[in-house]
Amino acid sequence: MQHPPHQSLQVAAVQTLRARPAAVPKPRVPAREEDGPWHAEAVCRRDEAGLFFAPSKEPTAARLSREEAAKRVCARCPVMVACREHALLQPEPYGVWGGLTAAERRVVLARRRRRAAELRQSPGAGPIAAAG
Repeated sequence: MQHPPHQSLQVAAVQTLRARPAAVPKPRVPAREEDGPWHAEAVCRRDEAGLFFAPSKEPTAARLSREEAAKRVCARCPVMVACREHALLQPEPYGVWGGLTAAERRVVLARRRRRAAELRQSPGAGPIAAAG
């Protein structure tokens, strides 16, 4: 019995797929090389991006609630510290990264700059003082 032309193509395609070994998908490469391997392990990759980035003209109460929800996701993330350092080194100007909002990251960066300036000015600042 002959199949209509479209069914013949479908049967041929199914037979071809059965004859070939299953293709192994390539691992996802991060969008930017500097993201590094930590990016693939981030818990937020499975969550809605809107949780981590504010919509325009978001009311303050809604923003605070959304940021707290994002921070709860970050708190259970195995790569939170790497994510935070990425956001501080870039520096990422928006969103919640590594459990910190943009405003909180600005505070951390200001403290780091102040600490670095203090260490440069200290005449006896050795490796032990720099570590603390």
